[in-house]
Amino acid sequence: MNAYMNQYQANDVATSSPERLLIMMYDGAIRNVARAELAIEKGERAPKLEAISKAIAIITELSNTLDFEVGGEIAENLDGLYGFMTRELTSANLKNDPEPLKVVTRLLKDLRATWLDAIEAVHKEKAAATRVEERQAANGQRSFAAAY
Repeated sequence: MNAYMNQYQANDVATSSPERLLIMMYDGAIRNVARAELAIEKGERAPKLEAISKAIAIITELSNTLDFEVGGEIAENLDGLYGFMTRELTSANLKNDPEPLKVVTRLLKDLRATWLDAIEAVHKEKAAATRVEERQAANGQRSFAAAY
């Protein structure tokens, strides 16, 4: 069963849009931070370390994909937030303290929601532009047909 799930996940990643991949990365980071928090509560060191390591890897990848030329100040601010989250995750690991994990979870959830809003706005804008183009094309065809 695990092999089938791994194949499904690999296919999901391979066929997803960049926007969907971004949200999947946030979901993975949030899920791993939650796992780390649960592991701290249960006193389980190895699962805590694994979950924090995975969350840091995801956040590092989010940081690595920032385009500072296009993103400018927003990219710089995100890079700073990702650095802060990495330090908080490291602190939580070293001190066995769930509080920094709660801070990181809030930040990740807020950023995920912001990205979802931005993605939705872009999709609405594209859909509106497509409708305008379709109306213009339909009007152009009518005008052309009326001329004959």
